[in-house]
Amino acid sequence: MRIRSVAFLLAACVLIFGARIEAHHSFGAEYDAEKPITLKGTLTKIEWTNPHCHLYLNVKETNGKITNWKFEGYPPNVLARTGFKKDVTLKVGDDLTVFAWLARNGTALAHAREITLADGRKLYFGPPAGTGEGTPIVP
Repeated sequence: MRIRSVAFLLAACVLIFGARIEAHHSFGAEYDAEKPITLKGTLTKIEWTNPHCHLYLNVKETNGKITNWKFEGYPPNVLARTGFKKDVTLKVGDDLTVFAWLARNGTALAHAREITLADGRKLYFGPPAGTGEGTPIVP
C-alpha cells in the first residue's frame, strides 16, 4: 500500500510540475530576435492571463486583407506594476502601433515589446528580446 501511495504522489508531482514547465517557454524557442516588426492596427481583444498577457490587433495588409495578430507580453502583475490598468489603459477599438519580434512558426504571432497609443504615449508591453528585463516607459 505504501508503494502505491508513493507512486501516486510521484506521478501527481510530475503532472503538476510538468504542466507548469510546459506552459512557459523561452523567447528563443518561439520568437526570432532577428525578425523585428512594427504593425499598426485596431485592438480587438486583450487577455490578462498568466503566464503572459496577450493583445490582438486587426492589421490591414497592403492588399487590403485584415489579419488578426496575437501579441504576447508581460504577465498581468508586471503590467499592473508598470502602470497598466485593466480596461483603462487599453480598450477594444483603440488604435495602436506595436513593435515586436515575429514567431518562428510563420503565423500572425509576435512577442510585443513596445506599444504606442493613439495619443503618442509609449509603454512597454513585454521585455526585450530574450532578456526578461526592461523599464515600463519608453524614454
